[in-house]
Amino acid sequence: MTAGEVKRVKEVAKSTSVSMTPVRPGKTYPLSPLDHAMAAHTLHLVFYYKAGPEMEEDKLKESLSDVLSHYPAMAGRLVRGEKDGNWVVKCNDAGVRVVDAKAGVTLERWLETATAEEEMDLAHWEPMVENTSIWSPFYIQITEFEDKAYAIGLSCPHMHADPTCAMLFIKAWSDAHRHACIINPPFFHPPGLRSRPLPNPSSPLLSSKSNSISHSSSSSSSSSSSNNISSATFLFSDSSLKSLLSDHHLTLSPQLTPFSILAALFLSRIATGNTFTVCTDFRKRMHAPLPHGFYGNAMHFSSVTAELEAGVGNVAERIAAHVAGLEEEEYWSAIEWVEEEMMMMKKKKKVEFPVYGPELTCVNLEHVFGYGAVFDEGEKGKPVHMSCRIGGVVGEGVVVVLPTPEEGMGRTVVISLREDLTERICRDEVIAKYEPVLMFH
Repeated sequence: MTAGEVKRVKEVAKSTSVSMTPVRPGKTYPLSPLDHAMAAHTLHLVFYYKAGPEMEEDKLKESLSDVLSHYPAMAGRLVRGEKDGNWVVKCNDAGVRVVDAKAGVTLERWLETATAEEEMDLAHWEPMVENTSIWSPFYIQITEFEDKAYAIGLSCPHMHADPTCAMLFIKAWSDAHRHACIINPPFFHPPGLRSRPLPNPSSPLLSSKSNSISHSSSSSSSSSSSNNISSATFLFSDSSLKSLLSDHHLTLSPQLTPFSILAALFLSRIATGNTFTVCTDFRKRMHAPLPHGFYGNAMHFSSVTAELEAGVGNVAERIAAHVAGLEEEEYWSAIEWVEEEMMMMKKKKKVEFPVYGPELTCVNLEHVFGYGAVFDEGEKGKPVHMSCRIGGVVGEGVVVVLPTPEEGMGRTVVISLREDLTERICRDEVIAKYEPVLMFH
C-alpha cells in the first residue's frame, strides 16, 4: 500500500472466544518433533462467503465457542517443558483471539481489486511475545463486506497446525455452525509421530534434506532481509488444465494429478536449477493411516531432481513418480533427523530454522477439504474462494496448489517469491497462454 492510500479493511473490535466445555485441570499437549521443525513459519488462511441468513457475526461466534470444545489445544497457551525445554500446550481454556472488522467494499469488488498485501488484512496476526502465557497462538478474524458477505481469516504458528489441520478446523466450525456431525473430528496423538527406538541416520533422504535445511538455516537471515517476498494468486479453470495436459501430451492418472502438471509449469518458469523441494501430506500414506483430523503437522519435504530442459511434461511425470514412490521409511527417517537436528540446535543455542527454503518448494494441497466448510445450507453456503499463505518463506520461494470451488480439474496456485520474480511470473506469456485469473497481486 502506497502512502496516502486509505485502508479498506478496518478492525473495529477484539475479543476472546472460549470453549463451551471446560477442559480438565492440568491437561497438556506436547508438540511433536515435526511441529517444532515449523517454528520459523506461520500459517494464514482466508475463506470468502457470500451473504446468507446464517452468516451473521453473533451466530459465528457462538458456533466458534462450540467447536473449541473439541480443540482444547487451540484455546491453550504455549509453555516450555520443564524436562527438555520443548514446547507444550497448557490446555487452560484461555481462548482464541477474535477480531471483528469491516471492509469498505463489496465482496465481488474485493476479489477483483484487492492486492496480496490487502488480503493479509483479513487474517490478523500478532507475533509470539516473550511471555507466552498471555499470547494467543490462534487469531480468527471475521470481516463483513458492504454487501453483507464475509471473510473468515485464521492465523497461527505453523508449529500448531499444518494447512490440512487448519482447514479441517474451519470445516469443523462450519459443521458445528449447522448443528451437524463433525465429519473429521480432531485426533490428538503427538507420540504417533515420534522417532523409533533405532534411528537410521544414514538414510539417503536425510542426507539430501539435511543439506538443504543446513543451507537454509545458515543463510536465513540474509535471505529474509535481502529478498522481499511478495505473493500472487492464479485461478486455473478445468478447461485451462485440459489445454495444458493436451499441449504436453499428458493424461491424468492416480499418480499424475493437476498438482504435478502445475508444479512443473511454474518450475519451468521460475526455477534456476534442476533441484527443488516437494511438500506432501502423509496422513493417509502410512501403513497405519492417520485420521484426516490428526492435529499438528504431517507434511513431508523431499528434494527432487528433474531436467527442466526436458519440458513440462517430463518434469510433471518426474514429480508424479517421486511422490508415488515415497515410502513410510522416508517419513520416519525425516522425523528422526528432525529430532537429532533439534538437539544439535539446542547445543548451539539456535531455536529455529526455515523449512520452506532455500530451494523452491512446491506444496501439494489439492487434497484439502476447504470447500466443504459450508456455514449455510446448500450450495450458497460454500466458500467462493479460499487462500493459503505461509509466513517465514526464504530463499527461492513457495508455490502452493489448492482446489477451486469449480468441479473438475480447476486449481488455485498461490506463489510467494521475490518481488521482482513475482512481477515477472505475473506477466509470463507461457503461463498466460492458459488464461488463469490473476488475483491478489
